[in-house]
Amino acid sequence: MTETTTPPRTMRWNGGPDGSLTMIDQTLLPVEFKEINCRTVEEVWEAIKMLRVRGAPAIGCAAAYGVIIGVQGEGVSADRQAFNAKLKQVTDYLAESRPTAVNLFWALDRMKAVAQENSSFSPNEIHARLLEEAQAIEVEDREMCAAIGQHGATLIEQGTGILTHCNAGGLATAGDGTALSVMFAAAAQGKDIHVYADETRPLLQGARLTTWELQQRGVPVTLICDSMAGQVMKEKRVQAVITGADRIAANGDACNKIGTYSVAVLAKAHGIPFYVAAPSSTFDLSLATGDQIPIEERMSEEITAGMGKQTAPDETNVYNPAFDVAPAELIEAIITEKGIISPVTTENVAAMLK
Repeated sequence: MTETTTPPRTMRWNGGPDGSLTMIDQTLLPVEFKEINCRTVEEVWEAIKMLRVRGAPAIGCAAAYGVIIGVQGEGVSADRQAFNAKLKQVTDYLAESRPTAVNLFWALDRMKAVAQENSSFSPNEIHARLLEEAQAIEVEDREMCAAIGQHGATLIEQGTGILTHCNAGGLATAGDGTALSVMFAAAAQGKDIHVYADETRPLLQGARLTTWELQQRGVPVTLICDSMAGQVMKEKRVQAVITGADRIAANGDACNKIGTYSVAVLAKAHGIPFYVAAPSSTFDLSLATGDQIPIEERMSEEITAGMGKQTAPDETNVYNPAFDVAPAELIEAIITEKGIISPVTTENVAAMLK
């Protein structure tokens, strides 16, 4: 390992209830590091929709702060009834930004619950209370990342090669990440690990973001194309696979960036444990299985003109699901901030989240 550095925070709130939200524009990494400052709820919505901020926990944090921004101005200057109407408008609007990551809806529901529980507060008072809640969500997210890392590191032996898909690091959370937090914790314990990062088509989050984060922290990383994962496993370069998740059903089926299902199948075929690292807030116990998880379909240009360069003929038909689901039977364990779920069953999920 090389000397580590502390990477910049994915997001930070500036000021009090009338403040703004600064976030890293992840669409520009790794070529350009640029932060955006969101002062309107429309800017927060656009940042979530266009993947300037991404990763289920980070989306939840951003949405919570988006609520604060959305009710600024006319919201807090009105009476409480009008404030409640404005709050509903803002939360409904933010909920439309992306359909799959459950943390988005979890965070918005939590903000709405705070408003309902403090019905006697004035608009200014509840606005300040909502900011406290958004900041609590961010702090809890950092603590969650640290706990996932410590639990997950117990599964990693000295000299382990680890394959990961997409980006489930600090850029996807308010802390060290979910899947990458396990790697950071293992490296901090002196375990000589080496990470293989899938590039993650079509938006290359693995190539652009995961390799950047691991280099920032001095963790050895090798970038591979998605289609190389099976060969890397066959050559015994990896002994574990760890990914994040955007929504996990009650039975443990885990929805993550498109291509994760393929990696899980390959890991099973090669006898390699496939781990999912995710916080308890990513579980959606209202869904019995992953078949019920809504899968976002994104614009065709992400495939036909990825990174701004046309790579397919005009008018090519495109199917572009952003996520897929790894069935619970392919998952060796789910690593949460509460502990490790293994074997992954409905009963064990319920017991851990109780």
